Amino acid sequence: MADVFADLVGQEEAVTTLRRAADSAAAVLRASAGTASRPVAAAAPAGPAEVATADPGAGMTHAWIFTGPPGSGRSVAARAFAAALQCVHGTGCGECPGCHTTMTGTHADVRLVVPEGLSIGVNEMRALVLRAASTPSGGRWQIVIIEDADRLTEAAGNALLKAIEEPPPRTVFLLCAPSTHPDDISVTIRSRCRLVPLRQPPAGAVAEVLARRDGIAPDVAGWAAAAAQGHVGRARRLARDPEARQRRDAVLAVPRRLTGVGAAFDAASALIEAAEAEAAASVAEIDEAERAALQTALGAGGTGRGAAGAIRGAAGQLKDLEKRQKSRATRAQRDALDRALVDLAGFYRDALTMALRAPVAPVHTDTAAVAEAGAQKWDAEGALRRLEAVLECRAAIEANVKPRIAVEAMMLALWKG
Repeated sequence: MADVFADLVGQEEAVTTLRRAADSAAAVLRASAGTASRPVAAAAPAGPAEVATADPGAGMTHAWIFTGPPGSGRSVAARAFAAALQCVHGTGCGECPGCHTTMTGTHADVRLVVPEGLSIGVNEMRALVLRAASTPSGGRWQIVIIEDADRLTEAAGNALLKAIEEPPPRTVFLLCAPSTHPDDISVTIRSRCRLVPLRQPPAGAVAEVLARRDGIAPDVAGWAAAAAQGHVGRARRLARDPEARQRRDAVLAVPRRLTGVGAAFDAASALIEAAEAEAAASVAEIDEAERAALQTALGAGGTGRGAAGAIRGAAGQLKDLEKRQKSRATRAQRDALDRALVDLAGFYRDALTMALRAPVAPVHTDTAAVAEAGAQKWDAEGALRRLEAVLECRAAIEANVKPRIAVEAMMLALWKG
């Protein structure tokens, strides 16, 4: 395994900050261990050098927020930092058991919260905070990583805030959110955390990683990195998955299909149905495995005394599982639709830059000719209105407008210009 920060693409400043903090955290642990091993009479005063190396203000604190656009690597940065904190050398070497188990998701003292539904509820957060207050089993840090912290409900945010205000001595909270805007993270939580801003990685850096680490041909890696607009995971999917490329091609064909009102509604239906199909395929296997595991745990297939009664009494648990799975499916549908809208926004961005004769490379090189034709037909103002319509659709869906309504309104706006 390489250094734990190797997968954090194009974030040199953030990596420097996190390395310095990991070094400071290791110094704190060394100083603590040294103090604990001394006789009581000699343990009270610490020398100036020890205070300097053990001072958490030198780089380490108990709560962090990682912000940045989709694909910037928020969760990658949080997991890598957690590995560096658990590293027995304090450097994030990538080789020791602390690094290895953290990066593979099996470390006993690292808890990863990935919201499966539209929000993270208060009960889940209270249980998590309670477990996080325990003493680290490995003697280093108890770490909680919350992906998509912007999905915390108000009550869940309040439960987390109390833990951040009065943290256990060896617990570290790592939150990931798009920004520090109050709509994404509460002002009070933000004020108690250290901020690590991430940027959209340059396409060249993403292409270099795909070619070096994943063995993808340089020309394919360059195309995928540009098409994914700096999103490393999406670039990898586009380079490797033919179905992902087909879905993208279908989205980029939308501008040519908008020939009238009926065509606009047809295009909206096709986009929604494609997102639903993609989401259903992505969660079907997980849903089936969860249901089978729950039924087995509840005694499905048993023939002993009371087996039938146990199954009848399990209806409530099965219903709760179905509710969680439905929420996860809704989230997956919205994520799939958002990826399509990002591709569509990239097309109209290309048309806008071409209309303005801006000296920038197109996002979608394979549809550059179509974007050029659109730029000549719409001019810069028309291309900008269409780009704004796509961005407004994304914002509306994020604000819980029904996706079909938002997409139909967008398609009509794209047709009218």
